Amino acid sequence: MGVTIVNGALSRDHVRMLVDIAPHVSVSDIVRRAKGRSSRKIQQEFEHTRKRYWAQCFWQSGYFSTTSGNITDDVIMHYLDRHAHTDSFSPSA
Repeated sequence: MGVTIVNGALSRDHVRMLVDIAPHVSVSDIVRRAKGRSSRKIQQEFEHTRKRYWAQCFWQSGYFSTTSGNITDDVIMHYLDRHAHTDSFSPSA
């Protein structure tokens, strides 16, 4: 689809990502596909999540997105790196 995940940070309650997408690709389509595919993969890999979220939504329906026109990618990368170290968690924790 012309999408590249450049960087990201995983937190207990949300995911931050810097994503490079082609101009013709809809952000809502990317989010919908990413949530759907990641939910399926997580539930396949972790049995307890499949039982807990059976017939329910794994992810919340909303999302936030913005463009990086006013700031550089370096600033965004620093932001993500900072959150990766201060806000991160291990799925086994």
